[in-house]
Amino acid sequence: MKSAGRRDRRLFAIALTGLVVVVGGWALYAWNGADRASPRAHAEEQLKAEVDSRFRQGVVMLHAREYDHAMTAFHRVLQLAPTMPEAHVNIGFALIGLNRHKEARDFFESATDLRPEQANAYYGMAVALEGLNDLPGALGAMESYVHLAKPDDPYRRKAEAAIWEWRSRMPTANPS
Repeated sequence: MKSAGRRDRRLFAIALTGLVVVVGGWALYAWNGADRASPRAHAEEQLKAEVDSRFRQGVVMLHAREYDHAMTAFHRVLQLAPTMPEAHVNIGFALIGLNRHKEARDFFESATDLRPEQANAYYGMAVALEGLNDLPGALGAMESYVHLAKPDDPYRRKAEAAIWEWRSRMPTANPS
């Protein structure tokens, strides 16, 4: 039974509770989740993280001369990011480590197709071509590397020495 002067406040309490829940939920969303990325952006972020992780893993394996493991990591990178010239280059260097110069040359060529200014691809291509006994091709590739490399590049002196050596080993044309 109601007292004569009191109002029923249950309806007001229910409305106020609903309002607090809605406003509180919106505030929590704005505070925690406003910068949440869309599912697509999240997937792209995850893909980039895996590419970066696999690439770093491959580089470590390459430096450790674990060429088969490096190739596995870089092949995974290429599955995820097929147009990444750095992965093509590093597979090429792993293949040189395995004395598979013809295949290495192909990966260096694909890197230069993807990015013609990828200097280290020309360096690797020169080494691969030397391994295939193609000194004119090696010379041309190394000259391209020197042309693209920065003056303080740590491999520049080695490249210039290779150019000098290869020129001295090439047969000279006999004038008739």
